[in-house]
Amino acid sequence: MKKYCVLFILLLISISKISADDVTFVVSAPSSTVKGAQVQLQYVLKGGEGRDLQVPDEIKGFDVLYGPSVSQMYSSSNINGKVTSESNITYTYLLLAKEEGTFTLPAASVKVGGRNYKSTTAQIRVLPPDKNAKPQQPGERVQATTSSSSAGNVSANDAFVRAIFSKTKVKEQEAVTVTFRFYTVLNIRDVGKIQFPEFEGFMTEDFDLPANRQLSLEHYNGRNYYAIDVKKTLLFPQRSGKMTIPSGTMEIVFEVASGKKVQTFFGPQEVMTEAKKVLKTSPVTIDVTALPIQNKPANFSGAVGDFTFKPSISAEKIKANDAVTIKLDINGIGNLKLIKNPEIKFPKDFETYDPNVKNDFKLTENGLSGTKSIEYMFIPRSSGKFTIPPIDFSYFDTRTNTYKTISSPSYSLDVAIDPNAGKNTSTSYSSQKELEVEQDIRYLKTGDYTFSNPLNFFAGSLSFYLWYAIPLVLFGAFAVMYRKQIKENADIALMRTKKANKVATKRLKLAKQYLQTQKKDNFYEEILRAVWGYLSDKLTIPIADLNRENIENELLKYGVGEGLVKQFISILDTGEFARYAPSESNHAMGDLYNDTVDAIGKMESTIKKIK
Repeated sequence: MKKYCVLFILLLISISKISADDVTFVVSAPSSTVKGAQVQLQYVLKGGEGRDLQVPDEIKGFDVLYGPSVSQMYSSSNINGKVTSESNITYTYLLLAKEEGTFTLPAASVKVGGRNYKSTTAQIRVLPPDKNAKPQQPGERVQATTSSSSAGNVSANDAFVRAIFSKTKVKEQEAVTVTFRFYTVLNIRDVGKIQFPEFEGFMTEDFDLPANRQLSLEHYNGRNYYAIDVKKTLLFPQRSGKMTIPSGTMEIVFEVASGKKVQTFFGPQEVMTEAKKVLKTSPVTIDVTALPIQNKPANFSGAVGDFTFKPSISAEKIKANDAVTIKLDINGIGNLKLIKNPEIKFPKDFETYDPNVKNDFKLTENGLSGTKSIEYMFIPRSSGKFTIPPIDFSYFDTRTNTYKTISSPSYSLDVAIDPNAGKNTSTSYSSQKELEVEQDIRYLKTGDYTFSNPLNFFAGSLSFYLWYAIPLVLFGAFAVMYRKQIKENADIALMRTKKANKVATKRLKLAKQYLQTQKKDNFYEEILRAVWGYLSDKLTIPIADLNRENIENELLKYGVGEGLVKQFISILDTGEFARYAPSESNHAMGDLYNDTVDAIGKMESTIKKIK
């Protein structure tokens, strides 16, 4: 009986441990905001029922307006008969940024099942307000700055791209970082061709930027912008002189005010339109200084940076024909990938092999950081005492602007006679080398041989002609069978028109998911993408050239009734305004979704001709 009680207790302990491991408690907040703006601070608890939430009364740099408000979400799924469930509890605080600077949002603690859990912390930057920004209303999202762009014109101050270099004066082979950063105060409708400059004369390594990165606020030249890093590259100049990096370009379609207003459910509102803009970076000149010739070591390996050198040998007392390894570890930061292998002077009676190189480094702002390991394997073929002289590693230290040389100790090898070597042993390493080099004799090969008749030719045979005839016949047959499909596929406009409804349906499905999870901004953005994209494909008009006037004219040409035309225009107006409205009910969002589905359905059934 006691045995079963012990097993039962152990089972309960293991279950409680598994449940505890599934609990997570994290903090969620934007990475940046503006002084005087309101920001939401959320603590999200997953995998348990929490109680006794503890949060510091004061948060440095912020005033707590209210909180916490508690919301709970429960979801379950059944995949291949396996039912999984998840519960999330979110504690939300509303803060007011009162000071500029970088602050740490504190951790909170909560009790789950008798255990205390502590959340993570987060950093948030509070930027100075834009001098032209309007006062923020409660519930309104933080605005970057006031736009000065108009229909057909995107101001150079409202959107641009910069090539930001960590430094512009460097030594040859010294690392320099360039970041292409995009700034905007406008909403983006579409992203076109992006072309980065060629870094001629540089060895490059690209940073892996997160795929899910988002626009964040940045204060630049007295204004607040939404910014994002598009590309980040580590450069190593391979020659000296002044080297100019040419311009990079980005093609973006922005949403700008058209100067017109329409009457909507929420009152008269500004009509938005699209404007395409090609943004260019300014060319930048890098001044690259050659490495000094004075005091340059003869064995300089091309290393530039800050390094350490750690040599080691596997054994010094061995038998003839035993393998030995010398390992050289070069650790530090700089141009690790470009360092030449240090030279080792082996005795003549040693059989040597090509070195094995292993690189273990990561990209940093100052260069490649990590270790380059070089392993030299050699085999002494005769007995005796041998000496391997010191191995030198030279590099240019960018901190002191001087050359430095690090040397290993000399290695004394005591090689004993190989007891397994006998008179009947095959040709030794020394004799093999002598035969290959001095007498140019190849060793005899053993095995089976095959013979072929030199008078038999493939050219002119039946197989030769069949290899040409069969593909031609098959090509002709497929061309006849699929000529109609090939003709339709060649008509790009027709294919876009046919697939318009399918593409719009996919976007509406995604919009419905945002509706169910109450993600307002994502919902309205996906609704507008679905309608603009559908009309663009159906009317074969690029999105950048599409506006309310030509939509109305083209739809009437297709035989669409005025009622349906007004329904499409109303969806666009309501959707564009609602994204910036302080709050909307789920009912209003649901009505807009149903109107969109209804309009596209009517469009599919009433079109009389395709342009």
